[in-house]
Amino acid sequence: MTKGNLVGTLIFGSLIGIIGFVMLFNSVNFGTSLAEKWLIKEGGADPNTYNIILKSYINNYLVGGSILFSFGLLIDTLAYFKMQIIKVKLIDV
Repeated sequence: MTKGNLVGTLIFGSLIGIIGFVMLFNSVNFGTSLAEKWLIKEGGADPNTYNIILKSYINNYLVGGSILFSFGLLIDTLAYFKMQIIKVKLIDV
């Protein structure tokens, strides 16, 4: 793997991490928006049903954001350490 590929991997990991971070901290807004669209589509619903739908949409964004954020951090960490290994190999040669 070349250093250019690793820089691209770092950028990709950072973007995935940022998207996950945004999903984590805006999950309530995103979930509420989708629940309101669902309510409009249904033409009204029982408040208990609406709360279940709202919580499920919020949880979906929390889980998705957590996965993306963790995956982005993992990619960045592995790419960083691989860059350090390449740097050490270049210095030793």
